[in-house]
Amino acid sequence: MARLGVASSFGGKSFTDGRTCVKGRILVVDDQVQIRRVLRITLVAGGYEVDDARGGEEALEKLREQKYDLILLDINMPDIRGTDVCRAIRMISSVGIIMLTVRNEERDKVIALDAGADDYVTKPFSTSELFARIRSVLRRKAGDTGTQHLRLQDVEVNFQQRQLTVRGRRIHLTPKEFDLLQYLANNPNKIVPHRELLQAVWGPDYGSELGHLRAYMKQLRKKIELQPGKPKHLLTEPWVGYRLRVPE
Repeated sequence: MARLGVASSFGGKSFTDGRTCVKGRILVVDDQVQIRRVLRITLVAGGYEVDDARGGEEALEKLREQKYDLILLDINMPDIRGTDVCRAIRMISSVGIIMLTVRNEERDKVIALDAGADDYVTKPFSTSELFARIRSVLRRKAGDTGTQHLRLQDVEVNFQQRQLTVRGRRIHLTPKEFDLLQYLANNPNKIVPHRELLQAVWGPDYGSELGHLRAYMKQLRKKIELQPGKPKHLLTEPWVGYRLRVPE
């Protein structure tokens, strides 16, 4: 019998209060049929519309045909590894992605986030934790609708198509670099504190990993700034955070 990765209890009245509105559409990707079945029942009870896929290939096919608000993606699947599926999704969509994993190693979590995941949940997990993380990712993704296009002198960014052009050349950004740049672009000329940036881009479990944030900002400057050591756009506010300077 397959090991279930979620609790069997639905936690009471918050899922049985008679609400009929759909909060969002979720695609569950897991090779274990029992996991998919339990997650479907849980999510539908919580007010979500649910579809499922047995593996990466099926998930990518469904994503090309239909629109989802969020994907729950198992990291270990027989056809395509979850992190590879995540990278493939990020080539065509900015949909919210939460990775499901039985591993609790920091390195595995970092790999998942760097592949483009918005968050991760370690099996087994409670339904209350799952719903909290889903709500958090959907809130953050709702903020992505702000700035869709950015021009900074010879830098042009299309956030909807996730394309960066610098001095006429197409430059590759990782999923997290795009997310970081977009959050700053949604708050132009404002100081964004370190903790706010970390939680907005990497998830609610982050907030004190300043070295991680600095490393990403350094890479962004190398790709965007003419002189990365003397940035004109991606500015550091000492001891506080970062600011994206844009023309008024």
